[in-house]
This record gives sequence, C-alpha cells and structure tokens, in this order.
Amino acid sequence: MNILSPSILSADFWHLGSDIEQVQKAGAKYLHIDVMDGLFVPSISFAMPVISSMRKYTDIFFDVHLMIEKPERYIKEFAEAGADLITFHLEATEDADAVITSIRSFGKKVGITIKPGTPSEAVVPYLDKVDMVLIMTVEPGFGGQKLIPECVQKITDVRKWIEERGLNVDVEVDGGINLGNVQSIIDAGANVIVAGSAVFKDDIGANVKAFLREMNE
Repeated sequence: MNILSPSILSADFWHLGSDIEQVQKAGAKYLHIDVMDGLFVPSISFAMPVISSMRKYTDIFFDVHLMIEKPERYIKEFAEAGADLITFHLEATEDADAVITSIRSFGKKVGITIKPGTPSEAVVPYLDKVDMVLIMTVEPGFGGQKLIPECVQKITDVRKWIEERGLNVDVEVDGGINLGNVQSIIDAGANVIVAGSAVFKDDIGANVKAFLREMNE
C-alpha cells in the first residue's frame, strides 16, 4: 500500500485544524510537516510549538522534514513535540551518523534526504541505518514548484539499492507531484508521496481520495 503524506505547508493556516481533519478523514495516513530555518533554505516556517499544538488533537503520523542547519541541535525538541519520523538533510550536518543515533535514542523513525543537486549515491552508506529516504524533486524551501524531471532517476537508483540489500526502507518523494505525474513517481520506485498544493486546494477530501486511487490502482 502506497502512502500519501499531504504537506501542510500548502494548507490554510486559518483553518489548519479543519484541513488536517479533512485529509485524515479522506484516508491520508501521514502528515508532512516542513520545518525551515531561513538558513539552510531561504524560507522560514513553523517549528515545535505548532507541532505540539497539532499533536494534542490528532493521532495521524507526523512525517517531520527538517530543512535546518545542524539538525542535531533540535532532535530532542522535535521528538518531544510529537514527531513520529524525523527526516534530516544530509547536506545540513557534518555527522549524519550522530543525527541518526540521536533520532533513534528518542524512539523515532529516521529519514534522510538529499537536495536535487546531491548525487543519489550519497545516501548509500546510510541505507541500512534509516527507515526512509526522501528524494527532493524540487529545490527545498518553497511550495508550488514544478518537478525537476532529472530527479526521477534518483528514485529508481535508490529503490534498486534498497532491494539489492534486502532492506525494508521507504522511498518518499517531495516536490511538484500532482495527479498527472504521481503514477510515474510510483512506477519509478516511490511508495510515500508528498503533495501540497495539489491536495490543499478546492475540495481537500476529494483530492486526497483521488490521489489514493491513482497511487494504489
């Protein structure tokens, strides 16, 4: 079963609680939460207080994507705020193994991610240490971008390396995914799909259901 992880970066923050209820009711199992610090990426988004507030009212799986410099500084805080999986950027730390160890120490699942300009081979040393690899198909930091076609091969490469090693690791893809291209992303090897603007527009529940049908036919 493929998983949809709607990105609340594209939600209406005036109605955030209602938007989350709608995606969960429609069948989404994950909620993608982008944390941006204005340093690793140009934008700034929400952090621990928002996650803690959401956690009080929903049991949906919190897929927390840290787009921050030196993520090792805040693993404890994000774990305590309610993250279920914490994904960090390989480019943002000098000691990926230490970040992985820290996330594990709080009983959380671990994700590792790379930007479009980073070769897919960079994640190979960590495949047996993480629960998920996130392939960014746009430059991180802004929603609503178009998918970079050259990044699709990375999905295929990472899935092949995972299978060759007999590992149970998810491949998540984030960036420019919509109903028109999601099947090609699944075919390339992804099993967790992040979608923001394609979900949080018009009828949110209908959008989620349409994605799930397309992803799991």
